[in-house]
Amino acid sequence: MKIARSTYYREPPPSLSEAELLDAIKAICHEFEAYRWRRVRAALRHQGIVANHKRIRRLMREHDLQPRRRRRYIATTDSAHNLPIFPGLDKALM
Repeated sequence: MKIARSTYYREPPPSLSEAELLDAIKAICHEFEAYRWRRVRAALRHQGIVANHKRIRRLMREHDLQPRRRRRYIATTDSAHNLPIFPGLDKALM
């Protein structure tokens, strides 16, 4: 065999059961509410838990752990001012 000895003896990390992985994901999602699957995966790897990203995405989707996207309201008009209001010019064009 033409592989390195370290490769031959390297053991893959033990995979967690669905329940154990789900508990770890829930803990991260409750601590950081805005984390989506990429950041959850990075946090799991930081804890030493290696899991497939598709598995993490599936568990988060099935257990409704996706963060809600908050959209800010952008005020585009400020009518409360003391400036003079000019008549509509569109009437003159007709």
